[in-house]
Amino acid sequence: MIHPTRRRSVLLALPALTLAGCAARPQPAEAQRALGFDFADLAEKVLPSVVNIAVTGEQQVQIPPDVRGTPYERFFRERRGKQQVQGAGSGFIIDTAGLVVTNNHVVGNATRVVVALQDGTEMPARVVGTDDLTDLALLRIESRETLRAVPWGTSGSLRVGQWVLAAGNPFGLGGTVTSGIVSARGREIGAGPFDDFIQTDAAINPGNSGGPLFNVAGEVIGINTAIYSPSGGSAGIGFATPSDLAKPVIEQLRRDGKVERGWLGVAVQDAGAEGQRARRGVLVQGVERNSPAARAGLRQGDLVVALDGERVDTSRVLIRSVAGVAPGQTVRLTLVRDGRQQDITVQVGRRPAGTG
Repeated sequence: MIHPTRRRSVLLALPALTLAGCAARPQPAEAQRALGFDFADLAEKVLPSVVNIAVTGEQQVQIPPDVRGTPYERFFRERRGKQQVQGAGSGFIIDTAGLVVTNNHVVGNATRVVVALQDGTEMPARVVGTDDLTDLALLRIESRETLRAVPWGTSGSLRVGQWVLAAGNPFGLGGTVTSGIVSARGREIGAGPFDDFIQTDAAINPGNSGGPLFNVAGEVIGINTAIYSPSGGSAGIGFATPSDLAKPVIEQLRRDGKVERGWLGVAVQDAGAEGQRARRGVLVQGVERNSPAARAGLRQGDLVVALDGERVDTSRVLIRSVAGVAPGQTVRLTLVRDGRQQDITVQVGRRPAGTG
């Protein structure tokens, strides 16, 4: 089960299994020394830029079925319709001016956000902007002291098996680091249309949401977002949003306070989903009326194979590529129609709010 990492699952954990007679496995510290690497200097370098985030907000209380439709329903809505909730998460400073990156699900509809530095200093934070499609948020804090920021890294250069360090606020403990490796890349976990997660076995737990995933150079190459766990705690399968996906989103939030994405107005699916495995490209299933695609002449049944000369093999690649185009710009779609390849120029529109 996939859980945002500030939430806690109520499912029971499976009992741990032990094998008698097996040789003892090397401990992580021993493994690091054997490879000639120690995380101590890295942790000391990056921890001052990692913050704990405490939020207070309001949550709608569910009205019991036996109250609905009775004279008590209005009383319940007025007096007991909402309750105060508290939560905790993690974040990291990307600018000495006080800009902090975290997850959208950490701040949510918070009425109050407090950021705590590693030295215990607490200060109120303002939400600059959020993006629910990538589950990212940008905060601003005002500090009299000089803040330390961490740089972005390039997630596209990551290789499976590389060391990574996760930092954050698991279970509200604060200032915690865990190490592991990149277990996989490009994971789709059903979180949304921009799923492209880094999978890691570095321990990530509730409260780590929004915290950074570092490479050995101390660069942020991911934002810890979710875990797969039958118990709600770390099972060695955590997911982080890649920095290459996060950086342009955060820059838009910094500049505009919101994110605008390109949109064509088509329903698409992978060509292979039609049972034609040898066929590559994205099949247009439908075209919305008065959409950019409709105005450009796209039709149901068209097979899109490239965008601006770059090959498109899956619907997710097409959606992400178009989303990265500024509304109003034009793109060249290469498609196959009635067995013939042709190019169509489309002026990209603005993705409607609430579009998944």
